[in-house]
Amino acid sequence: MALLGADYLQRNAEHVNALNVFPVPDGDTGTNMNLTMSSGVRELRSKPSASVGKATEALSKGLLMGARGNSGVILSQLFRGFSRSLANLEEAGTVQLAAALQYGVDLAYKAVVKPVEGTILTVAKEAAKHAVQYARRTNDVIELMQEVHSKANEALQRTPDLLPVLKQVGVVDSGGQGLVFIYEGFLRSLLELDGQLEPDDMQSEAAPPEEVAVPLKATPVRKQEPTSAQARLATDAIEFLYDMEFFINRKLKGNATVFFDESAYKRALGKDGDSILVITEDDIIKVHVHSRKPGDVLNLSLPYGELTDIHILNMREQHRELLEHEQADSGGIADYSAAELLAGEGLQGVPPGQVFEWAPFGIIAVALGEGITNIFLENEVDTVLSGGQTMNPSTEDFVKAIEALSAEHIYILPNNGNIILAAEQAAELSERKVMIIPTKTIPQGLAAVLAFKEDETAERNSEWMKNAAEQVVSGQVTKAVRDTTIEGVAIREGDFIGIKEKQIVVSNADLPGACQSLIASMLEAGGDLLTILTGEEADASETASLCEWIGEQYPELELEVQKGGQPLYPYVFALE
Repeated sequence: MALLGADYLQRNAEHVNALNVFPVPDGDTGTNMNLTMSSGVRELRSKPSASVGKATEALSKGLLMGARGNSGVILSQLFRGFSRSLANLEEAGTVQLAAALQYGVDLAYKAVVKPVEGTILTVAKEAAKHAVQYARRTNDVIELMQEVHSKANEALQRTPDLLPVLKQVGVVDSGGQGLVFIYEGFLRSLLELDGQLEPDDMQSEAAPPEEVAVPLKATPVRKQEPTSAQARLATDAIEFLYDMEFFINRKLKGNATVFFDESAYKRALGKDGDSILVITEDDIIKVHVHSRKPGDVLNLSLPYGELTDIHILNMREQHRELLEHEQADSGGIADYSAAELLAGEGLQGVPPGQVFEWAPFGIIAVALGEGITNIFLENEVDTVLSGGQTMNPSTEDFVKAIEALSAEHIYILPNNGNIILAAEQAAELSERKVMIIPTKTIPQGLAAVLAFKEDETAERNSEWMKNAAEQVVSGQVTKAVRDTTIEGVAIREGDFIGIKEKQIVVSNADLPGACQSLIASMLEAGGDLLTILTGEEADASETASLCEWIGEQYPELELEVQKGGQPLYPYVFALE
């Protein structure tokens, strides 16, 4: 059932994407649900079982860690409850199956802060409610699944009556449609097993098994003997005196590995070190660095995995011995044992027992585009996950990012309304102190991070960041992917549409015209500073003309232009 359900969803993912209400080119409900379901299937394939309880547990775990976007998170919660209801059961009949569907609905509704009817939640709820009632009248699982699929489709067709924007655009709910496709696969599987249908030869590989990573087997390279040129160097001139080499074994239980942002790790090492070399091979990371504070280096590295083959050489001591015409390895080489390192002994400037003390704060943000990513990294953000509407980070992506930070309090800036639930789910799974700042746009995320103050408490920072995000008016321009009419705005495919917060306020065949109308709408309530983030499709001459127009129309408005590099959106605007 799970395999064919995933297959049916995958085949129809583009159809589900096309049902997204906003006519933007990155509507991705089908993509998110497909990636989420495929993750569940991969886990199920890796842990096959004849026990319905164990099988659904594996499916649920995969869905939970692979959940992307609101639709994917809700889908994962539906099957999380489904799994819990069937836990410890070898077999399940109609009553147990119906109860599991209902428990999944209960859990999904609890996971959403403000449930909206006319969505996947409604489709799942109506189907489960009917299943519980119908299960009292039959012990035929196929018959029950036929009723579930039929009721789900019936509820789907009613979603436009519950959500006015769906009726206005003339579509059913995309998430609900995705769930109906999954149920269709469930039913098809049961009918094939019963011989009522011929096997479907069109099945695609919904979730091929992952390749098994083979850890690199390597021998640590010891420092070579210094050359005679060292005699021309003053010992005290060796600023970064500890030559460090070690391996990080990222292998944890099973095939899981800790997320590793190599560029961020190198930047952190470079704050108080040089001669940095980081080589990643499968689950092994080889690290070489010269540092003044070896304890800090080890502290930074520990969250990524177990440290092995640790060698710390005191280069000043080596240099003094060289000048005394002694052998380079005849002493002064501080090869500390793991026990000594953990105890904090022998490490200059680090009090015993405090080597691995975590930093007070860490910040994770989601962004797409090199320019925007760099802006976040330059303003206190430790990790930037690549993502947005086009590709939402999964729950597992967030979990790995959280685990990789050596910080006591961690803030997450989703910067997209479709990513908030996955971030919240990751925070729930983590044992760390994680706070979600519910930013729905890049401008909100930038405002939030600029409001962060490292010398303040976690609670006050959280409050300030949320308040700062709420003070920003966000706007963005992109191309419409189909004809439609939304809230009185007639839109034609290929037009440039201006979106203020969540509302489409303008549609224009001309990009400058769309930008001007959007900016005018954003400034209706006033504003002091307008920041323009140029996308990868933005033209420099058009940007210059737009800035000139703004200067003429709003001479008192402070203007700032930064290269964002974001795809699909030529311009993103932030008004403060």
